[in-house]
Amino acid sequence: MAVFLSYLFVFGIIGLSTLLQKYRVLDDEGARKFIHIGVGNWIIIAYFTFDNVWMAAIPPLTFVVINFLSYRFHLFQAMERKERSGNDLGTVYFPLSLFFVVAADFLQFDALTTRALVAILIMTYGDGLSAVVGMRFKSMTLHRNKTLFGSLTMCIVTIIIGVILLENILAILVIAVAATAVELFSPRGFDNLTVPLVSYLLLLIV
Repeated sequence: MAVFLSYLFVFGIIGLSTLLQKYRVLDDEGARKFIHIGVGNWIIIAYFTFDNVWMAAIPPLTFVVINFLSYRFHLFQAMERKERSGNDLGTVYFPLSLFFVVAADFLQFDALTTRALVAILIMTYGDGLSAVVGMRFKSMTLHRNKTLFGSLTMCIVTIIIGVILLENILAILVIAVAATAVELFSPRGFDNLTVPLVSYLLLLIV
């Protein structure tokens, strides 16, 4: 049932984004970010429904394959950039990071913990909203296409997520700064992998 609910949720987000793009409620990049932020909330469903690492691994691994095929053959237009620079496999790295974090959390604690929630939600909302703000509000470019306002958004959103789900203020600040730096310097699309993994590792330490 949890696997079925996962597929229903993810395909629902993709379908809704496709409709919003078709009727021009969202532009191409807006549709991509809608999927990025929407699908990332799967971790909340996983947190409350899965009690087995093997079953929890099925949806992310499925979408590693589906997203790679979509990247190669443009199966889901709402997910793909029309203009690509290099091998932008961000849509593939996204479910791959979900798999790594979920598997690591289950194997260590026999359940999903708030560590997994925080790590994935930082990627979901921090990274997702930083791109939206960075594109909409012009500010100084810090590195490549990353801007000051985008990085500030990443840091602030990460702190908010930490305040809601964590109690250790020092951990919140350390992770916020680290996640922002990792997002800033990661190659395009690769931050979907580096941000949650680095955040999760730090959550194990601090």
